[in-house]
Amino acid sequence: MIALEKRVCAENYAPLPVVLHSGAGVWLTDIHGKRYLDMMSAYSATSFGHSHPRLVAALTAQAQTLAVTSRAYYTDRLGPFLQRLCEMTGMARALPMNTGAEAVETALKAARKWGYEVKGVAPERAQIIVCAGNFAGRTTTIVGFSSEAQYRQGFGPFAPGFVSVPFGDAAAL
Repeated sequence: MIALEKRVCAENYAPLPVVLHSGAGVWLTDIHGKRYLDMMSAYSATSFGHSHPRLVAALTAQAQTLAVTSRAYYTDRLGPFLQRLCEMTGMARALPMNTGAEAVETALKAARKWGYEVKGVAPERAQIIVCAGNFAGRTTTIVGFSSEAQYRQGFGPFAPGFVSVPFGDAAAL
């Protein structure tokens, strides 16, 4: 399975040499029946564990009613979900994302728009400060402000408007 995946999958990670087959709660099982404690949840995308009966039931029920829809439509689920989320966080509005990179891209857009419309930054002059050594995803914008050559090589030109400072260096900030 590892050889097959290496042959047909575009390389973007160096996975651990384990071929997973199933998961239940915090436990994963490989194709040989060996169990592993899943210590990788929240790495890359959020994980709620594996095969939790209530989550599987909710997912199945929703998928049998209405699967993923475009935001070109309203649904009977998004509004109540966002209302509860706003109540829990104390925020006036929320915008759910399904990937970390999508969330970072949305945050960049929101910061620039706020800078232009609220703070009065001159058009096309916004700068966003990023920390060296960051990893926030694999979009061209995000890899453009990475300090890691391996993430940048072969993907330019990159979007302007990012200033990199050393992580934890208040004076540089």
